[in-house]
Amino acid sequence: MAIKFLYSFVAAALSTATILVNAKTSAPLQFAGVNIAGFDFGCSTDGTCVASGAVPPVHQLSGVDGLGQMQHFVKDDGYNVFRLPVGWQYLTNDQMTGVLDETQFTKYNMLVSDCLSTGAHCVIDIHNYARYNGQIIGQGGPSNEMFAELWSNIASHWKNEAKVIFGVMNEPHNIPSISTWATSVQSAVTAIRKAGATTQMILLPGTDYTSAETFVSSGSANALGAVRNPDSTTTNLIMDVHKYLDSDSSGTNTACVTNAIENTWEPLTTWLRANGRRAFNTETGGGNVESCVSYVLQEITYQAAQSDVILGYVGWAAGSFSTDYVLSQVPSYSGTGWNDTLLVSMAMSPKTNKLVASVA
Repeated sequence: MAIKFLYSFVAAALSTATILVNAKTSAPLQFAGVNIAGFDFGCSTDGTCVASGAVPPVHQLSGVDGLGQMQHFVKDDGYNVFRLPVGWQYLTNDQMTGVLDETQFTKYNMLVSDCLSTGAHCVIDIHNYARYNGQIIGQGGPSNEMFAELWSNIASHWKNEAKVIFGVMNEPHNIPSISTWATSVQSAVTAIRKAGATTQMILLPGTDYTSAETFVSSGSANALGAVRNPDSTTTNLIMDVHKYLDSDSSGTNTACVTNAIENTWEPLTTWLRANGRRAFNTETGGGNVESCVSYVLQEITYQAAQSDVILGYVGWAAGSFSTDYVLSQVPSYSGTGWNDTLLVSMAMSPKTNKLVASVA
């Protein structure tokens, strides 16, 4: 079995070498990391979240050692970014408002502080699918003004933290009007900047579950391309994209069937380069099987070859997930140290792939 896997890994390495033949650049990626999930538990894809459903990846709150995981990922793998999903309802204690609940926000800030203590960048991710309890922001649900108030209050807290990245919204989908959604995104961007967070990166999410594959064809690229900072620039306004490599691109199946280069990453990087923009792949991954080791490594290698327009990748997911979750990247603790999952250790760890600036 070990010989069989070694053969598969060598084959994957040869495939990635082929990918580099037509590379635009081979500079290392800026970022690599993993989602530290748990504050988003209790949320469904219709934006219905129940604050009590969260399982905070904070040892003092749940017994889940999110800090230990992050320290391990930084020290042993060379990761330098963590995405920290949280439900809107968690932050406001199940009230549809832009006003943060002090107690709830303090708990979430424990995770953000843990993340910052590792020296990594930390993505604040509102994990609501462009909705609040089934209603779309700015299109029948919470108003753009309320959404802006939420982001103004969040940004005010971390306006002086250079390593905080603001992820406007996780995976919008089935949006009736992408141009109207872009107006909602603009309201959040303006609020963040006016709150004093004038230089940090802000991630702009398109429709179709933030699909990298359909980012251009869905109209998301052109609509979000019009979003601007208050000074009319696009500085540090980054396109937020997701891509899973299973048969239906859902991230719900163990096996991977593609590297997604031809149908996803080539058209996306072509658009980004033509329009002078950059993107960040904030969710990707697969099962802990040989097919995913091979295809994910090919995907990352292609991204590194396009590092002028792709900032990096963030795996889904670690944190409060069980180690038997289909896409688990949760390291196990043996009593003497942390042990990575197969996919992390053989493909996603920068110390393995040597494709990220943190270890290059």
